[in-house]
Amino acid sequence: MSKTVPIGGCDGMVVAQLGEMANRHGLITGATGTGKTVTLQVLAEGFARLGTPVFVTDVKGDLSGLGQPGSPHPEVSRRLAAAPGMEYQARGYPTLFWDIFGEHGHPVRTTISELGPLLLANLLELNDTQTGILYAAFAVADDEGLLLLDLKDLRSMLAWLAENAKALRGTYGNISAASVGAIQRRLLVLEEQGAEHFFGEPALSINDLMQHDFSGNGVVSVLHAERLIRESPRLYAAFLIWLLSELFEELPELGDPEAPVLVLFFDEAHLLFKGMPKSLLEKIEQVVRLVRSKGVGVYFVTQNPMDIPESVLGQLALKVQHALRSFTPKDRKTIRAVAQGFPGGDEAGFEDLITRLGVGEALVSALNDDGVPAAAHHTLIKPPESQIGPVSPESRAQLMSRSPMKGRYDVDIDRESAYELLQHRAELAASRAREQEAEEAAEQAAEKAARTAAKPRGRARQSAAEAMLKSAARSVGRSLGSRLVRGLLGSLLK
Repeated sequence: MSKTVPIGGCDGMVVAQLGEMANRHGLITGATGTGKTVTLQVLAEGFARLGTPVFVTDVKGDLSGLGQPGSPHPEVSRRLAAAPGMEYQARGYPTLFWDIFGEHGHPVRTTISELGPLLLANLLELNDTQTGILYAAFAVADDEGLLLLDLKDLRSMLAWLAENAKALRGTYGNISAASVGAIQRRLLVLEEQGAEHFFGEPALSINDLMQHDFSGNGVVSVLHAERLIRESPRLYAAFLIWLLSELFEELPELGDPEAPVLVLFFDEAHLLFKGMPKSLLEKIEQVVRLVRSKGVGVYFVTQNPMDIPESVLGQLALKVQHALRSFTPKDRKTIRAVAQGFPGGDEAGFEDLITRLGVGEALVSALNDDGVPAAAHHTLIKPPESQIGPVSPESRAQLMSRSPMKGRYDVDIDRESAYELLQHRAELAASRAREQEAEEAAEQAAEKAARTAAKPRGRARQSAAEAMLKSAARSVGRSLGSRLVRGLLGSLLK
């Protein structure tokens, strides 16, 4: 018998997602307050029971309740009575909490090198010239054996490029000081938004998102993203795209397993594609298409299905459409397009139905066991078995104290990388400059002594003119030495 993830009920039957089709991705959409978060929670529970680890982004702080059993509630009783046949048992699910800022969960980090220049350029909103210089920085770092782990590594690398632009021009192209300065300013803005917490080590291991408990249930990883969305939505998008890329790079080919090896739920999915350059969008389309062969299912959650590019939308098999509101001609056009995307289209009256759906109701279409879209059903979403809404700070702390990740990511590591190595090179250059200056001073002293010994004994003092000339010469020597040291160190010591 096929493994399934129950979604809700319709006319006495259970509407469910087949486990073997769950890596074909999905979409949950609807207006604010129509029940998208509860649907996400129900699907996450179903995959966890199936033995599939789940990763969810918690943009409102509501999904931490997955770790606690639900309480009796009239709405729960109403839904179970209205859709008989749905199994229900109040329980919490094995949950791991994550947070880029380390405030509501284990810290999440990756390195500058792992993020790569393409994602980083999009994150920094660089133009083509600045993007080219960023690629040059990564290339020089690779050629010089310099690790780019955190923001200070990248800043040091860029400063070194600017100082050595003339020598590097033949191999890496023109490196404009103005463009380097613009990138440095964008990095400062990114740092103000808290990105220094994200870049560094120990970097997140993908395997730590693919855990099971002793009963074989998939562990649900909840990324607390409320502050991240508010302060740096582009960093939120960059992290999710990086995560998807890492899964594609690291996981082996599986084809279509009985159940996915991992399911990702990306809330506020429109942020992933907002203002994205065509080159990056093409990469994401390719990764979404190919990552299913790794046994990974990706489920996008957003208000409007039109937020998702058509090339991605066409790859999403499960569709859970909550109510949309029609206030303008543009809204009506969107609803008509959404209705036509379901099997049966307008003939089934979906356009009107989508505007009349109540809270917790949805139009649901999934693939059958032949991989063909089944008929869409007007579905009452089953109630979550876990707590609706956030857990208390005390419960969160208790759950984290039992976490298998406790102590693994809590302390950041700052090992030798580009910043330290370039600083060491600068110190060596400064030391050599000082030695050279000392040697030149010694030679000048020796020459002076020789001249003094050759002069007649009767002339013990130099003239005022000679004293002035020698003082000026010493001043010039010191100025040249200072400029030499500054030239060698550049902005590294600023």
